[in-house]
Amino acid sequence: MNKSKLMIAGVVLALAGALGYGIWQSRDRGLPDGLIQANGRLEGDSVLVATKYPGRLVEVRVREGDMVNSGQLLATLGSEEVSARLSAARAALAAAQAQQQRAAAAAAQADKDAARFADLLARGSVDRMHAEQMQLAAVSARTLREQARQQTHQAEAAVAEAGAVLQELQLKAPSGGMVSNRLREPGEVVAGGGAVLEIVDLNRLYLKVYVPENQSGKIRLGLPAQISTDAFPQHPFAATVSHIAARAEFTPKEVQTPDERVKLVYAVKLTLASNPDLRLTPGLPADAVIRWKDGVAWQAPRW
Repeated sequence: MNKSKLMIAGVVLALAGALGYGIWQSRDRGLPDGLIQANGRLEGDSVLVATKYPGRLVEVRVREGDMVNSGQLLATLGSEEVSARLSAARAALAAAQAQQQRAAAAAAQADKDAARFADLLARGSVDRMHAEQMQLAAVSARTLREQARQQTHQAEAAVAEAGAVLQELQLKAPSGGMVSNRLREPGEVVAGGGAVLEIVDLNRLYLKVYVPENQSGKIRLGLPAQISTDAFPQHPFAATVSHIAARAEFTPKEVQTPDERVKLVYAVKLTLASNPDLRLTPGLPADAVIRWKDGVAWQAPRW
């Protein structure tokens, strides 16, 4: 009998201990009312560096992780067709310019002859027919001069067009940032519109987190948040709720939640206020605390 009582008492004590530990652990892991914790990976607004015209990639000057400035030359493509077109356009321009010079000289001489014959006609030294012929010759010469000028303009436009295409094959950074992806290698043929590099703006990073459905009603745009990373555990970064998904989705496999029974979550974007010294980069895992009730003191995430 005593033995049975001792066994029952032992079981009760064990259950009480387990219950007490569970309560203690729950309190230790939770955050006070007014704070919501979540986690995710840092992302950023990115831009693709693509070629407008097709060509063979000759050189890529940067690698993934390199910092670049706006306007910096990143890659060069070559096109034998465009190069040949430019050479032909330059040759045509040289010929047109020479023709224009000859036409201009001929028109100038024709104008002088017409003026001289007009003066002789006034003096009665030549007949009117010869004077009018010289006038017609001057008009014809001026017409040829204008045609030569137009041909020169057309040749200049062809040279400019081919040169512009070659310039477009020099791929430059549209903005400053970090090279996040090197999509092509030298020697590859890239079609028009094909991307070669991807650049992310480190000054516009955000953390995409998932908030359980039962807490989504507490989240609203503009709420303050703090983001923590393993790289800088003692330095939380200020952020703001900038986007809330309109529809719930199932919890992504890589996302942790305080309650594993939670199946539906809302995606929330937390935009960083700044990125001092560009210390944060896309892909870093991070934890976040969102404050939805004013006056609640900030606390570190607890997982």
